[in-house]
Amino acid sequence: QVQLVESGGGLVQAGGSLRLSCAASGRTFSNYATGWFRQAPGKEREFVAAISWGAGTTDVADSMKGRFTISRDNAKNTVYLQMNSLKPEDTAVYYCASRRTAFTAVTRTGNDYYYWGQGTQVTVSS
Repeated sequence: QVQLVESGGGLVQAGGSLRLSCAASGRTFSNYATGWFRQAPGKEREFVAAISWGAGTTDVADSMKGRFTISRDNAKNTVYLQMNSLKPEDTAVYYCASRRTAFTAVTRTGNDYYYWGQGTQVTVSS
């Protein structure tokens, strides 16, 4: 049974930083592309970042480039999202998600990801 568990969310002031973690179990995590998405109240789910199974390819949403970095430690079965220079508009629930099929490419489309975590709340105060 595949499980993804996010952690690291919380309350931070604008300009601050947080590092989110997504810990996986139940599969060889290193074989699967993994992404981060977020959803703010009343808004649609939004792509944040994704990393390929081999970590050779990363993709970050344009509005977050230069502030957010995605990485993975396959030995720890964990994907990270480092978020710097946070803004109030970054407030949302952040979800990690993993593709169902091994060795497939990163994608910005949420429906391409099969396994999802429960989410972690990030709140940025002004």
